[in-house]
Amino acid sequence: MLFWVISMVMVAVGVYARLMKHAEAALACLAVDPAILLIVVGVLMFLLTFCGCIGSLRENICLLQTFSLCLTAVFLLQLAAGILGFVFSDKARGKVSEIINNAIVHYRDDLDLQNLIDFGQKKFSCCGGISYKDWSQNMYFNCSEDNPSRERCSVPYSCCLPTPDQAVINTMCGQGMQAFDYVEASKVIYTNGCIDKLVNWIHSNLFLLGGVALGLAIPQLVGILLSQILVNQIKDQIKLQLYNQQHRADPWY
Repeated sequence: MLFWVISMVMVAVGVYARLMKHAEAALACLAVDPAILLIVVGVLMFLLTFCGCIGSLRENICLLQTFSLCLTAVFLLQLAAGILGFVFSDKARGKVSEIINNAIVHYRDDLDLQNLIDFGQKKFSCCGGISYKDWSQNMYFNCSEDNPSRERCSVPYSCCLPTPDQAVINTMCGQGMQAFDYVEASKVIYTNGCIDKLVNWIHSNLFLLGGVALGLAIPQLVGILLSQILVNQIKDQIKLQLYNQQHRADPWY
């Protein structure tokens, strides 16, 4: 019931975020829109928890079996994703790089995506995918001579090194940084890419990630087990009712 309510809130927030965006910008970055991810996860979670809640309340075997099978499929997909990500780490790294580069291209098209990237770059003290010069993939930050943007050859403010006791954020601190080499740029901004930072963070927090994965897996396994126990109990009750009906119809009963 708790996850059912959470799923409805997620869908509501995702739909509201989509409606608040301009249609052109929303369609341009559909594949990397956090609101779309929120809606998709919320809808799937709603359908799954709906089957579990209503199936339990109404003692509906069909809904409970659907709940159990879907939960099993989700658990197996998570397990497969973890194993494949570990075995094919190079391909997983390439996929992450592709997602980050796509997000960089649409940085200015979606405010939610922009805030997410800025948070990530400040959190991991990084800039771009491989390096800070990856920001040239964005049409506003591109270093080409024919780029009329005022942000030409710049990087977002989230790439800048923090200034002690800074009362007001200087959003133009990354102006022209792509034109400098690594040594000169490193005095003002982070020059390391976010992919390496992310990989290093994962390696240093394997136990934490393992605990989170275990924390997600245990409720799923408990849900599968309890739904199957309830299904078996319902089937036993049905058999008992049929048995009683047959013996009541017997004239020698």
